[in-house]
Amino acid sequence: MESKHQTDKVTPAGLLVALGIIYGDIGTSPLYVFKAIIGNAPIQANVVYGALSCIVWTLTLQTTLKYVVLTLRADNNGEGGMFSLFALVRRHAKWLVVPAIIGGSALLADGIITPPMSISSAVEGLKQIDPGIQTIPIVIGIITFLFIIQGFGTQLVGKAFGPMMMVWFSMLAILGLYNVSGDGAILKAINPYYAYDLLVNHPGGFWLLGGVFLCTTGAEALYSDLGHCGRGNIRISWIFVKTCLLLNYFGQGAWLITHEGKQLTLSPFYAIMPQWFLLPGIAIATMAAIIASQALISGSFTLISEAIRLNFWPKVRLVYPTLQKGQIYVPSVNWLLWAGCIGVVMYFRESSNMEAAYGLAITVTMLMTTVLLCYYLYTKRVSRFVIYFFLIVYLGIELSFLVANLEKFPHGGWVSLMIGGMLITVMYIWFNAHRIKQRLTQYVRLEDYVEPTKALSKDVSIPKYATHLVFLTNASRLSEVESTIIYSIFQKRPKRADIYWFVHVDTTDEPYTMEYKVDVLAHDDLIKINFRLGFRVAPRINLFFRKVLEEMVKHGEVDITSRYESLSKQQVIGDFRFVVFERFLSYENELPLLERLTMDAYFFIKHYTNSDDKWFGLDTSAVKIEKVPLVIRSVANVELKRLNPPKMKNGKCKKPIAVAKDLSPEEDPPLVRYT
Repeated sequence: MESKHQTDKVTPAGLLVALGIIYGDIGTSPLYVFKAIIGNAPIQANVVYGALSCIVWTLTLQTTLKYVVLTLRADNNGEGGMFSLFALVRRHAKWLVVPAIIGGSALLADGIITPPMSISSAVEGLKQIDPGIQTIPIVIGIITFLFIIQGFGTQLVGKAFGPMMMVWFSMLAILGLYNVSGDGAILKAINPYYAYDLLVNHPGGFWLLGGVFLCTTGAEALYSDLGHCGRGNIRISWIFVKTCLLLNYFGQGAWLITHEGKQLTLSPFYAIMPQWFLLPGIAIATMAAIIASQALISGSFTLISEAIRLNFWPKVRLVYPTLQKGQIYVPSVNWLLWAGCIGVVMYFRESSNMEAAYGLAITVTMLMTTVLLCYYLYTKRVSRFVIYFFLIVYLGIELSFLVANLEKFPHGGWVSLMIGGMLITVMYIWFNAHRIKQRLTQYVRLEDYVEPTKALSKDVSIPKYATHLVFLTNASRLSEVESTIIYSIFQKRPKRADIYWFVHVDTTDEPYTMEYKVDVLAHDDLIKINFRLGFRVAPRINLFFRKVLEEMVKHGEVDITSRYESLSKQQVIGDFRFVVFERFLSYENELPLLERLTMDAYFFIKHYTNSDDKWFGLDTSAVKIEKVPLVIRSVANVELKRLNPPKMKNGKCKKPIAVAKDLSPEEDPPLVRYT
């Protein structure tokens, strides 16, 4: 857990890391922003000045004020991002799950559009040298290579990101200064009047905001990577980054003014380069685009891992390729992103066409961040006047960007919304299904089963199932377990063991919590362990459970040696066996249409994802999977007619002498014996 002092600490190494990790997306925006704004129309001076003014004030109000100054304050023990912010406020209002799901899905959709957009914009600079060159195979080759290396970890490559991005931003500044020095009048675009004039007086000027918005698309990454870089390093490095970006934008603006009235056939970014520098410039731009793509891919992996822990996403396989904190590789998401990126390249073919799909999804993410941030400020008892003022200002700005971006919808914007909609659907299904299951799970008090468990443990007439029998339970209270576990122990197939363990994993709102509690209900017979793990901690239960055993043995709380007489003399450690329940939807359900579709979709998706034993990192050779039917709402009013009524004695039915107790409603009905 990081203190405020550590989060705000500024170091040269931290500044360099910040340059390499978080500014790739926003740092490569000069490649395509002006090209998107001008489009195929003749270059007009008032459009150039107005667009420049909009860029200056967008980077100031949206990126600097909202994200760098305000949003970075909402850190979750040093961590940032959409789901970290949601974790801070989710206990205060249930409806906040809606902006969290929409924002997270839109951010993932942006991760599919950004790599093709950035890399295509950079590689297309080769057309300045050879107009006939085919850039699509080059772009596909770079993207494929980028996704292939993810499985090996990016620790070594990541160390080079900082110096590379330092070269990139220095190049932006130098090229900008070189062109601004020839026409200093371009600096008057700082005056916000030019932005006002463009949006209000120029025909169709408002719709140019869709292109202007591309200058701030990477702002969300500043907040998402708060934990990697720290607030202090981000704020100081942003001063340098913003200066370099603005200098380059002004340089491109100066070049455009000198070509007023002409059709834009060249990329303004490459047009301001000296001819002799084109090839090195394209190489540096391509490296910066790769770094931007890498940042989006890594961010997508982190986002998915958080979504899994918050019950927004199926439990897919997570890999930790290096020992570096927070570095995660998600194979299924990696290849899903790769397929999406290749599809985007093949469909749009050129970066100018991709601009239509780019920006729309991230606008939605920024709107959702605004909603969550306002609620966070409310929980911190910030003045309601300040909250309403912030909400009105930024909803006004971001809704304007959204409306302007919606103009792109028929030209390709539908692609990003379609991808985002699919991701929202998956998250909605998974979250709702989890809530339905939690609502219907029945719990019992473990204390009531201490004596029956002891008796079962000593009953030699039943074959021993294991020396140590470990159940994974969803019961967060130390004193409880699910009724299905009790049914499994005593009735489904009586499971005799020397010690019964019940293990629960609770996901905390803090990112890197690693704590546990132990409740010994009966010495060497019944033990409950509750792990409290942060939403960014890998659930390596096999490893954690072993660590707990070592601690308990060290303090004399438990004896884990084998209870078999021949093995006990040799001090052999007893065998451990894990029992994991795998639920399936029972046929005995009568559900409303929406719930039925939700649960059907949930179990369909679950069929292709990791089972709980793999997710929790259990040794598969020592795991027993028990299937449990999930009965959500039993079919009512079943009318059956018995053809052979029971035999009566003195007008009464023979009395049953034994009825099974404490059976879960999810299980088969008990057998009743009669005399």
